[in-house]
Amino acid sequence: MLHPVRSLACCIPLLFATNAGAGNVAAALPDRVILVGDSTMASTTGYGDALCARFTPETACHNLARGGRSSGSFRAEKRWDEVMGLLREGAGFRKTYVLIQFGHNDQPGKPGRSTDFVTEFPVNMQRYVDEARSLGAVPVLVTPLTRRSFKNGYVHNDLAPWAGTVRQVARTTRTPLVDLNALSLDAVQAMGPQEADKLARTGANFDYTHLGPLGAERFSGIMAKELVRQVPALSASMRGAR
Repeated sequence: MLHPVRSLACCIPLLFATNAGAGNVAAALPDRVILVGDSTMASTTGYGDALCARFTPETACHNLARGGRSSGSFRAEKRWDEVMGLLREGAGFRKTYVLIQFGHNDQPGKPGRSTDFVTEFPVNMQRYVDEARSLGAVPVLVTPLTRRSFKNGYVHNDLAPWAGTVRQVARTTRTPLVDLNALSLDAVQAMGPQEADKLARTGANFDYTHLGPLGAERFSGIMAKELVRQVPALSASMRGAR
């Protein structure tokens, strides 16, 4: 018959080995990133796909941003339900990060899309944060990408109030923030109108809001750099960040 103390001693290394193995499996799980927003983040018109391409191959990146959506209409069309469905099925990932960017279509004059700046927009943004967290995700708020319209030599930042609200929600909820509005404004101002025009879609689709390939590459780079700075845990999932 084995002595009880010796039996326990024999088992301790096995227990540690088992726990270490479980830890290695957990550490090996990939991260997942979900993009939620409007056309400036969406495929073909925004920087979202280019941002996804900056993550490592094992990192799952879903660009669910859609053109013409606001913080209100994205939910009303049940697109947020799709995000929550993914979050409920997140057992195969180490962490899921949900990047949330609205503002462009929340502005007045857009029937079926615009939201009240005081009573709806901040409530909508906080609700996204709260619901993402309730399902175990890490929400990351993103201020709206600047438009590239110049007036008297300066970028006209008509999205400043919406960006300010997103910053306030981030502070109140202690949510990581990528201040893309400020970063993109500085970048566009520095390059001037002629260079900034090269970031747009070409031909009949040209405008001062949406992005062509050069714009997607430029702003996805800004996003990736700041995202790693604000959420250091994501650095292992970003190409060239390690």
